[in-house]
Amino acid sequence: MVIVGLTGSIGMGKSTAARMLRELGVPVYDADAAVHALQAPGGPALPPIEAAFPGVVKGGVLDRQALGARVFGDKAALRKLEAIVHPLVAQRQRAFLKRAARRGVPLVVLDIPLLFEGCGERRVDATLVVSAPAFLQRQRVLDRPGMTQEKFAGILRQQVPDHVKRRLATVVVPTGLGLAPTRAALVKAVAALRKRPGRCWPPDPWREKFTARLARARRV
Repeated sequence: MVIVGLTGSIGMGKSTAARMLRELGVPVYDADAAVHALQAPGGPALPPIEAAFPGVVKGGVLDRQALGARVFGDKAALRKLEAIVHPLVAQRQRAFLKRAARRGVPLVVLDIPLLFEGCGERRVDATLVVSAPAFLQRQRVLDRPGMTQEKFAGILRQQVPDHVKRRLATVVVPTGLGLAPTRAALVKAVAALRKRPGRCWPPDPWREKFTARLARARRV
């Protein structure tokens, strides 16, 4: 089974690409959706988050703005939050891969926003990066409710630059030309990636531990 990591900087069209991949019949694991489920009312992440950041869970509901204010710009606080959430997300990701492997799926996609930032490229067989011109990225992001120039700049500082992601990618899919060209590029990419050998499943425990340590060191 070939495991492909899908990523791209904010505003580059990753969510659209993930939706198109599902329409093409490719199973897609959504890391962001997993985080939201874990932090939803009754989710397993809520008790440890409240213990680490008292006051951010109110009436059994996570106050995302309050939590964001606690960790934004604070590397130590962010690492504390990641230490809670990342293992839970990894459990769900492994369950997704096990289900796909049992079904004999030839190719799956892991939709991971911070793939390169967390050394996730070491746990996949190939990487697919979506990219668009900077002016279009800025327009898309600043059109979002509640987004500001300052917030946008802060998010970009936390992400590997687009030109670096494109250099590291196995396949780059341009998303600035419209939906039809994006879909055509994804069809071509999937056909090519299915021919690659799958080496990352089942996982190597030693490699996973090494990658986790490297990711922590990169964030320091």
